[in-house]
Amino acid sequence: MGMKKGYLSEYFDAVAIKTLSAVDAEPKRSNQHEIGGKTSIGKVLGRWEPQVTFDVSYFWFGEDDQLITATGKATWYDTRRDNPNRAAEPRLYYEANAVTGAMKAGDTLIVARRSDNSLLIVVCEPGTTIQKQLLWLFGFDEGPGALFQVSQISGAKDQTLGFAAKFILEELGVEIIDPEANRIETIIEPFGLKLPKTKEFSDLARRTLPEISPLDDPDAALLAWIDHEERMFRQLEKRIVADRLVKGFFDDRGEPDVDGFIKFSLSVQNTRKSRMGLSFEHHVGALFEAHQLKFATQARTERGNKPDFLFPGQLEYDNQSFSSQLLTLLAAKSTCKERWRQISSEADRIERKHLITIEPGISEAQTRQMHEQSVQLVVPGPLHETFSASQRDWLWSAQNFIDLVKERQARAIA
Repeated sequence: MGMKKGYLSEYFDAVAIKTLSAVDAEPKRSNQHEIGGKTSIGKVLGRWEPQVTFDVSYFWFGEDDQLITATGKATWYDTRRDNPNRAAEPRLYYEANAVTGAMKAGDTLIVARRSDNSLLIVVCEPGTTIQKQLLWLFGFDEGPGALFQVSQISGAKDQTLGFAAKFILEELGVEIIDPEANRIETIIEPFGLKLPKTKEFSDLARRTLPEISPLDDPDAALLAWIDHEERMFRQLEKRIVADRLVKGFFDDRGEPDVDGFIKFSLSVQNTRKSRMGLSFEHHVGALFEAHQLKFATQARTERGNKPDFLFPGQLEYDNQSFSSQLLTLLAAKSTCKERWRQISSEADRIERKHLITIEPGISEAQTRQMHEQSVQLVVPGPLHETFSASQRDWLWSAQNFIDLVKERQARAIA
């Protein structure tokens, strides 16, 4: 079992992947599912004598934000253990739940053994972004087939947890251990138990990474800033949540306040999502300022639309004699999902829109739709490896986008 800090093998030992058949997707008995194969899934699950019970976390992902989760137990044992004259036939049995109820033939099934000996069972629809991300994360070069493919994480498939890997693990609810927690703790110490405004936090993240140069490598700088702020936020969030949990959740009568706990939990999740979107915009803006680009962040276009970034600005956009060829719109979305479609109507004068994101491995179907709708996707260079070769030919980096705006700015002055 690998335990290299900051590597995928710190969290996973082995993983198996296949396409669900109709037999796989339908329970064998009223509420039982089973997976068999000592030479395939057995490489992930290990020995079965006399029987092994695993704790299991289940995830079902549809396109966009569709997510179903469940927890339960699964038993790995030999179905022929009472028949010594026959070769062993080990199977993994697990109870039906909300995730198994949603899965269907053709879906991708991923069974991963965690380093703590629990299992992660993930089901996702084929051709989706999450499927593409998981194949990349676990080192599968091609899509799943009818038989299990197995990957031992500690070998050639191991990888350092860069931005993309951490982004995907977050989707799976895997808590990342920060090797620099003590240094981060020192930076956030002055905030006590209070979250500062996002802009203030983003500024601090950039100031405490003085070695990062947005002029030398804007793509690497953008990812470094976002990653650093996210780690700062998680450390401070941990401190705030721990304090709240110690106080407990009780109503006026001293009874356990379940609704209060759920409300608090949801507020934590919502704060995470909204802050990530805002901090991403702040860092993108700081990148453009470092490169002395002229832009507006509070501009208004037709129908009251407010694009994230409009170059060179409101006056030029409103001035009909200013060439539309020199206007540029950039939307910034930390994750694309389906919301990218709203960009198309955000500025009538600008035919080709640009969209910057830090979401790795977006599905081919979605990038094809973007291309067809004249939306150019901009993704920081280090994340391009999570996209297919044909997508990479079309993708832009932050540097590509900055070069375009600089060239248009120069033409506007000339």
